Amino acid sequence: MRSFSKFAQVVFFGLLIVSAVFVVSCGGNGNAVLNKDKPLVFFNRQPSDPTTGKIDMTSMNWNDKTYYVGFDAAGGGAVQGKLITDFLASADASLDRNEDGIIGYVLCIGDVGHNDSKARTEGIRKALGTWAGSTDPGKTKQGSVTIAGKTFDVIELEGKAMTGTDGSTWNANAATEAMGGWATKFADQIDMVVSNNDGMAMGCLQASNYPAGVPIFGYDANADAIEAVGKGLLTGTVSQNVDAQATATLQVLRNLLDGLKGTDVYTKGITAADSYGNKISAPVQYWADVKAVMAANSGVTKANYKNYLGGTRDAGIKQTNAPKKKVLLTIYNSGDNFLSSSYLPALKYYAPLLNIELTIVQGDGQNESSCLDKFTNLNNFDAFAVNMVKTNSGSNYTDKLKY
Repeated sequence: MRSFSKFAQVVFFGLLIVSAVFVVSCGGNGNAVLNKDKPLVFFNRQPSDPTTGKIDMTSMNWNDKTYYVGFDAAGGGAVQGKLITDFLASADASLDRNEDGIIGYVLCIGDVGHNDSKARTEGIRKALGTWAGSTDPGKTKQGSVTIAGKTFDVIELEGKAMTGTDGSTWNANAATEAMGGWATKFADQIDMVVSNNDGMAMGCLQASNYPAGVPIFGYDANADAIEAVGKGLLTGTVSQNVDAQATATLQVLRNLLDGLKGTDVYTKGITAADSYGNKISAPVQYWADVKAVMAANSGVTKANYKNYLGGTRDAGIKQTNAPKKKVLLTIYNSGDNFLSSSYLPALKYYAPLLNIELTIVQGDGQNESSCLDKFTNLNNFDAFAVNMVKTNSGSNYTDKLKY
């Protein structure tokens, strides 16, 4: 039985090459390969129904070389929830700023249709007792916590999806505006702020009237967020172990391109040393039922933030002499803080070590066409890595690989 939750987020990485009507020589071995037979790895955004969260196994079973690489979304939500309850366990009654016997909090929701956002919202609400069986804004109940031996009611004053004026989700500017409004509307009823990601949490801190000293929690362990934790501005965040994710995405591609099969595809270089001596140091598991390679999560506080400061890469991944391969990689939104400041730098670091040449195209975070229109010239690449705008868009990419 696996220890991570099945409810996963995340991440799409795709490999494929060659048009169905064109035949090319791939990997220098002279074998003709069609697009439909190429490896495909989704990353960061798991193919799924945005309403039910059900995994899109039609996309995941596109061919026997299709996989997903991400992190345990539900487990991450639980880690964020524990960060909050651990903080409350060591707090004192002064947390209740207006002494009304109620701990009031506001919640920044990233995207109501995204598995990761849903998992984090659920983890937060379950930790605070406000979970009412739904991740939708406003659908909560009254909870309770014990602080310094005294029981306090807990109320979600307001939860709101942070959508920008351009329609983009997980929007930091929208969070800044929302926080300004909340600080005016609720004043000293706000005892805590919680966010589905670091970008929105940092956006809240940018509000000119952010209530000084009110604890705030994020998620992603972005570089600026880690620094904010160290300075005491951000109370805590959650690391998705981005280096493990980025390396696993590339490693699965590398294994498939090298012709590995069966368990070797998702173990070599990941949980066991590959032929080049590489092995990811962080904990990673494979979930066979959804063909997913999943990294673990960990909480970051002022007590341990130095372990997550930038500049530290996985020493278990070294330069290889593997044959060079070309990968076309899509990013759903060029403005996404986590992908831009954490994931892409990790990919760019590890790709050359595995002799993978990345061509990166980025979307606008709103329209699938902003990525799909750049998902072209496929027969120039040996593989594809796909991070979609919408989690139910897997077929849009596999359809292009038919021809």
